[in-house]
Amino acid sequence: MHLILYSKPGCHLCEGLQEKLEQVRNPPLELEIRDITTNDDWFAAYQYEVPVLAGVQGEQEKIIPRPSPRASVPQLERMLQKYSGTLS
Repeated sequence: MHLILYSKPGCHLCEGLQEKLEQVRNPPLELEIRDITTNDDWFAAYQYEVPVLAGVQGEQEKIIPRPSPRASVPQLERMLQKYSGTLS
């Protein structure tokens, strides 16, 4: 599963979500981190929304609802398993 995490430096919610995503084993993830401060379009779209998580299907991105910062890694895995079926 290819995921994109839109993030920005100093965002503690972003860092926490990235840390948990890096621990997810099922489904296997390919995690791409995009710093919104490096792209004007990303910044305009997500400056008030980060962290934003998107799944990639072909050339299309599909935004995945942001998990709670309190979600455990197993809870995050269950949520991603649910969405992985919609990205296949």
